[in-house]
Amino acid sequence: MALSRVVSISDPSACQAAIPFADLALFPTAKGNFHTEITQIGTKRLWIQRFHVSLPQVNTLAVKPGRRSIGFLTQLDSSPFLHCGLEVSPGDIVVNRSDVVHQRSDANLHYGTMSLLMDDLDAAAEAIIGRELPRTPYKRVIRPDSAPMLRLLKLHRSVVQLAHDTPDVLELPQVHRALENELIHVMVRCLEGDAVESTAGGRRHDTIIARFEEFLEANPDRPLYLTEICATIGVAERTLRASCEEHLGMGPIRYLNLRRMHLVRRALLRSDPSKATVTQIVTNHGFWELGRFSVAYRMQFGESPSCTLRHPAEQPEVHLNRPSSLTATDLAVKDLQVA
Repeated sequence: MALSRVVSISDPSACQAAIPFADLALFPTAKGNFHTEITQIGTKRLWIQRFHVSLPQVNTLAVKPGRRSIGFLTQLDSSPFLHCGLEVSPGDIVVNRSDVVHQRSDANLHYGTMSLLMDDLDAAAEAIIGRELPRTPYKRVIRPDSAPMLRLLKLHRSVVQLAHDTPDVLELPQVHRALENELIHVMVRCLEGDAVESTAGGRRHDTIIARFEEFLEANPDRPLYLTEICATIGVAERTLRASCEEHLGMGPIRYLNLRRMHLVRRALLRSDPSKATVTQIVTNHGFWELGRFSVAYRMQFGESPSCTLRHPAEQPEVHLNRPSSLTATDLAVKDLQVA
């Protein structure tokens, strides 16, 4: 049986809960009203998603082990976005694995993904092209032939449209099996395309950014300075700046502050105001100059930290596109993880 839903989110920190097969942290890079709509369809083997994100953003993403995921711009007139420092244009495919990657985009991003178990993909490739697809770690962007790519975009758009308009059609076994088989077939054909190879310098920057992200993750609660970061991860300041600009579109300290600012907001929204204080939460995320932090926080989010603490955490608005005895807010991710 095919399952589908549409999720509407206005808080970036709520995106992770809506994505079942990947770890995602999304940080808008501009002020404004954030909104993303995610359409999701699950079949026996395939997980399909379509995103519309309103604000420019940078994100970190890691697909759950054992799965292979592809991503692509769903509109041919879209602006390119960057994946691990590589420009991805309409007609290109991003291959995501379980390592952490960084992506950044302009406002009004329209993006699609498909994922399935690696064993299922290998079996499909053996049946369709007579061999398994290569697993070269640096082949992260693929440029398929135009015919299978256009077919993929058309099929992906059609399935998403069915989920929005006539989800009952997806309940028909012969329909969702036919769509699943055709999508997997064209996915394999697209993955035969030529890879956009990273340069040796680009691969080195990948490694530096991975070490930088690991260092930030391991030191969440104290002030960090550029000289200390560079010494710990073993790179020159100029090299770290160049790597961050390539992958993140900003310098390391700006990214550190942006990342922590959004993590503070997430913690404030999820905390009980009768038990937690703003000072406790803010200092737990490495900000010690509270007055300066409050000014920057208000400029970023349009309200004070104490006001955020009093807000309840957002429950993503979920529209179920199939009969269910569950309410929208009770729908757990496991209900969409089709066996």
